[in-house]
Amino acid sequence: MVNLNIPVGVSDFEQIRKNGYYYVDKSGMIAEIVKTEPAAVTLITRPRRFGKTLGMSMLASFFDIRKNSGPLFEGLEIESNEELCDKWMNRYPVIFLSLKDVDGLSFGSAYEMLAAACADLYKEHLYLLESDKVNVYDKETIRRIAAGKASVTEVKKSLSLLVMAVSMYYGKQVILLLDEYDVPAAKASSHGYYAEMMEVIRVLMGTALKDNAFLKFAVLTGCLQIAKESIFTGTNNFVSDTIASSGLNEYFGFTGRDVDKLLRDADMTEHTETVREWYDGYRFGSFEVYCPWDVMNYIRDIQRNSAAKPAGYWKNTSDNAIIRSFIDYAGSSITGKLETLMAGGYIIQHIEENLTYDYLHSSEDNLWSILYLTGYLTKAGDIELPDNVSALRIPNAEIREIFESSVQTWFSENVRAWNRIGFFDAVWSGNIEALTKEMNALLRMTISYHDYKEDFYHAFLAGIFAGAGYMVESNKEHGEGRSAVVVIDSRGGRIAVFEAKYSKNLERLDHDCEEALRQIDDRMYAKELEDHCSEVLCFGISFYKKRCLVKGKQQFV
Repeated sequence: MVNLNIPVGVSDFEQIRKNGYYYVDKSGMIAEIVKTEPAAVTLITRPRRFGKTLGMSMLASFFDIRKNSGPLFEGLEIESNEELCDKWMNRYPVIFLSLKDVDGLSFGSAYEMLAAACADLYKEHLYLLESDKVNVYDKETIRRIAAGKASVTEVKKSLSLLVMAVSMYYGKQVILLLDEYDVPAAKASSHGYYAEMMEVIRVLMGTALKDNAFLKFAVLTGCLQIAKESIFTGTNNFVSDTIASSGLNEYFGFTGRDVDKLLRDADMTEHTETVREWYDGYRFGSFEVYCPWDVMNYIRDIQRNSAAKPAGYWKNTSDNAIIRSFIDYAGSSITGKLETLMAGGYIIQHIEENLTYDYLHSSEDNLWSILYLTGYLTKAGDIELPDNVSALRIPNAEIREIFESSVQTWFSENVRAWNRIGFFDAVWSGNIEALTKEMNALLRMTISYHDYKEDFYHAFLAGIFAGAGYMVESNKEHGEGRSAVVVIDSRGGRIAVFEAKYSKNLERLDHDCEEALRQIDDRMYAKELEDHCSEVLCFGISFYKKRCLVKGKQQFV
């Protein structure tokens, strides 16, 4: 194993190159951005953790007139394009602003974060105050913005003012780079102040991007294209680069070639299949890509511990509330589709790319679209469909785990809200007919996605009782074997023993139910429990998908 310097959590290009971190060369993107005449505004939308910020940092290093970036690009793909480097490297003033931290539970707190981000940006350009090319009135505004004392109007127009002032200072048009431009809108939508935030964002970006003679070109990154918000309305020469239609797909995420080289360099080729199963599967245009955040985290963990198992690194960077809100909104209407996805299949859906955050929940199509655009689903390849629909699937094991945990949480909460009095009365009274009816009703509420093994039903049974406060032992040794689920009612001095079987078809339900009940006797599951209670109730249950049959008997001690 070769100990590579893995840059987990480092998204600054200069820091990576200067400190000897391992870098997957994406410098070819520069040539794609500036080939022929660059678009006035290029919007690049990708899911989070796919290298957007690092890519923007690389662009800033390459173009910024204040820097000498030649050494940083030595040995990289772009260096071989001498004509392009002579024309563009360190030839233009650059303004680079990230809005990824603009968040808050209220509009007031989020606006303060936005104003602080603008103030920090202005502090990088205080040299403007020493220039006679900037008029005295603009200098006063620059001082107020940098000091955090600007009015709302001044904050709204801060980007356009800075572009103009920097352009006048250098006598050249400015390159504007806006990273995670849609984060303020996404957070505002989540916390209920969308209209107020969009009023600020429209002016902030619109005045900087539309018909700005001081602007050479702008590149923006985000998760969604919120073109309907009129941020880009009226912007000439606007190009949108999305995961569905793009010329930049190989520059965000790792291609198979990137990962193969990385694993060879780390002497970890034996982990190729695990990395593929867990972190590959995203389809951007014609490219199938890996999530770079996951791959780098996994390789770092293996370097620290050769026995490290793959983990959900991507899910740990967010609460994944989008899936939960999706399930809450759509409810039972999406059950079948979720079961298909989590079983490894695909669903056919219309995809709407021009979404707005305040209309995400206006239709089921929008919800499936947002799961696709944010990386929770991807397009299934080699399936011929009409232009207006797509086949969607879960990309890999990590995302499937996110879906499963979200569904499990949803089901647990549904069970807690369900009136279980009838169910428990049926258990403790030994009313088999009522128990069968209650169990089947509850099964219909579930989202089943496993291959219906017995373990799934064991967990299903244990969850019902544990959620109600009963003491539950699952698959513990009792008698001469391991029982499925033992439920203890210490206050009532009663114990229920459940043995579950999965039937291969409906016709076997009765036979398997009898076998489950017989197994309780043969292995004497209930025998040792007789010393701890006055009554032991034994139930054999056979399951076939969302159907079940219950048989039982009581033993009084």
